[in-house]
Amino acid sequence: MRIVATCLLVAMALIYVATRRYEGLHPAIGFIRAFAEAAMVGGLADWFAVTALFRHPLGLPIPHTAIIPENKDRIADTMASFLQANFLTPQVVARRMGAVNAAAAAGAFLSDPRTGESRLRDGAAGLLADVLESLDPDELGGLAKGALRTQLEKLELAPLLGQLLGAAIADGRHMPVIESLIRKAAETIEANEPLIQSTIHERANTILRWTGLDEKLANAILDGLYKLLAETLVVPDHPLRRKIEEGLATLADDLVNDAEMRAKVERMKHEVLANPAFGRWLDGLWERGRMRLLQVVRNPRGALGGQLGASLAELGNALQRDVRLQKVVNRFARRTLVGVSTRYGAQIVRLVSETVKRWDARTVTDRIEGAVGRDLQFIRINGTLVGGLVGLVLHAMDVML
Repeated sequence: MRIVATCLLVAMALIYVATRRYEGLHPAIGFIRAFAEAAMVGGLADWFAVTALFRHPLGLPIPHTAIIPENKDRIADTMASFLQANFLTPQVVARRMGAVNAAAAAGAFLSDPRTGESRLRDGAAGLLADVLESLDPDELGGLAKGALRTQLEKLELAPLLGQLLGAAIADGRHMPVIESLIRKAAETIEANEPLIQSTIHERANTILRWTGLDEKLANAILDGLYKLLAETLVVPDHPLRRKIEEGLATLADDLVNDAEMRAKVERMKHEVLANPAFGRWLDGLWERGRMRLLQVVRNPRGALGGQLGASLAELGNALQRDVRLQKVVNRFARRTLVGVSTRYGAQIVRLVSETVKRWDARTVTDRIEGAVGRDLQFIRINGTLVGGLVGLVLHAMDVML
């Protein structure tokens, strides 16, 4: 659009020069000259105004030009203050989320990501992707991972595990797991028969080995184990199966009600959180999530294709139809965002401000101009055409008078 706007301005200048030379040939040429003259003035004025936002026109250090590069730090602070005051205070977040049906909007997008697609949305998505790529990955990742680690530390894991296990037992969902473990035990014994036989042979006394009873003993033990596991697998009321179920039920109850068990689980949780391997896993999880988010922002239709897209579309339809599900999702979204704004609002806006301040002036200019520059070129085109129309009207009034 910059080329179109510039070519239009040049065309008006050429028409003005031509009509000045041949103005006396016909009265209509005067109207064309007036239009071209006023259009050229309007185009030049708007070109100066648009250019002055991003750089010095013609490289001349004219006062109050290159506004964005010269005021980069102030823009960063103003942007941070704007975000803090209008988006990231708990009161504002709660009020805005209370008036928004986030679940229905998410459902509409998931069911058809192309709905409402426009140049403005594409530009916003591109700008969001640029911001995500330019923010300090370590600092932003540290903020996200710190928040996740804090929530995990606050989470009392034992009662949650106990309730999940108790619900699984009540619904009978533990049985496939038990049966799978029994089959796995049989496969493990079968794969290690030579080792079991050699172990029994080594531990048997001399008389058993001399008489060959050690081999019969080993085979009897293996046969007994196979029979026990097979009966446990096929007999619903087998004693071993009942023992396993009783053990699981006791474990579920202890996880919820036994203080010693809960303390033990908490110690194990803190040991896992303090393990460097968990930190590396968290780093990988953050980086994969960040890259996936960038992929979705850069190419939402491509990222939501295939089986994932079909599943998300089904979820979107459910979000649009089910009012009860909408209430649950909206309540969760509201509480989550209010909590995030309360705990991390100041850190988020400071991160945005410091990141923008670290950008050099050219980077800031290029990113802002890339996001809105196309619309600014329409200002130049409109200024040229509106100026021409004003000049045409004034010339007509002058002729009539």
